[in-house]
Formats: sequence, structure tokens, C-alpha cells
Amino acid sequence: MSELRVASRYAKSLLDLAEEQGTLEQVKQDMDLFNKTLNENRDLRLLLRNPIVKHDKKLAILRAVFGGKVSILTEKFFTIVTQKNRESALEFIGSEFLTQYNTLRGVQTAEVTTAMPLTPELRAEVESLVRQQTGLQQVILTEKVDASLIGGFVLRVGDRQIDDSVSFRLRKLRTEFSKNPYQSQL
Repeated sequence: MSELRVASRYAKSLLDLAEEQGTLEQVKQDMDLFNKTLNENRDLRLLLRNPIVKHDKKLAILRAVFGGKVSILTEKFFTIVTQKNRESALEFIGSEFLTQYNTLRGVQTAEVTTAMPLTPELRAEVESLVRQQTGLQQVILTEKVDASLIGGFVLRVGDRQIDDSVSFRLRKLRTEFSKNPYQSQL
């Protein structure tokens, strides 16, 4: 079974259990902390994937890093995942949990990349565009600046991408010109 499929099932189980016990918000904060720690620490990610390191050693490291910082439910969840030999899926479980949490709460995350920082008016327009595309009312917008775009924007919502940047249009125009049959006659 693929890691993403495993991650989806474990994340769903954790989400359902946390909701049932009334600790969903705490577990969400735990998963935010877990994802942040994994993103900032490549060695921890590699350790969790390493098949040579024993499961109890991985669990001891998880407890040392997150012990007292996460809820009891999250600690027990880490224990179950390591006992089932699924530590390599933990990094995917963390992000999948947040995706499922946002879906449950009706929240859509989106990422917009522009050549210059967005003004409040443009930010509101982009959020409105995401609401229209998804039908969800709450939008969490992550902004990035990339001067190589020259102008316009690149918007990512889930697995969809809208590229309305000047650099994309120039590449498209270059491709069109390279396909021009009259060019070879010149």
C-alpha cells in the first residue's frame, strides 16, 4: 500500500478520534507543530524513513522531541504508528491530517505567487477568486514573491494551478513562434 494511502487512513483515524474525544483543536495544533518541526529538520525526516533504525529508537526520539509539547492522544498516536512499522508515513500523515482538517472545517488553502507583494485590494480579489473556484467561504492565502514572473500571478488551489504571469505568456509566445511554418522560409 502506498505511503499516501496509508497516511490518508491514519490521518482520518486521528481526525475522527480527536473529534470524538473533543480534542480536535489541540491535535490540530500538535500536527501544526509536528509539520513545522519536520519541515525545519531534515535529519528527523530522514531518521523516520530509515529502515535500519529500530522502531523503539524512533519512538524514543519522537517522545524526546515532542514529549510534553503535544497532547496525550498525539503521543499515543505516535506510539501506534511506530508499533505498526509506519514511521516513514508520519511526514505524510501530518500534512494529510491538516488537509482533512481544513476540508472538515470548510477552509481552502491557496498559494499565490506574484512579482511584487499584493496590496490589500488585490489580496481580497484573489481570495474572492478562490471562493468562486471552490465554493468555500473561508480561504487561507499564502503569498510568495518571485520577481522572475515579471508581472501577473500564479495561483495554486489544491491540485489546480492558474498561471497568468507575464513570464508564462512570453514562454507561450516563444513556443508559438517556434511552430510558425513561415519562419523556415525567411
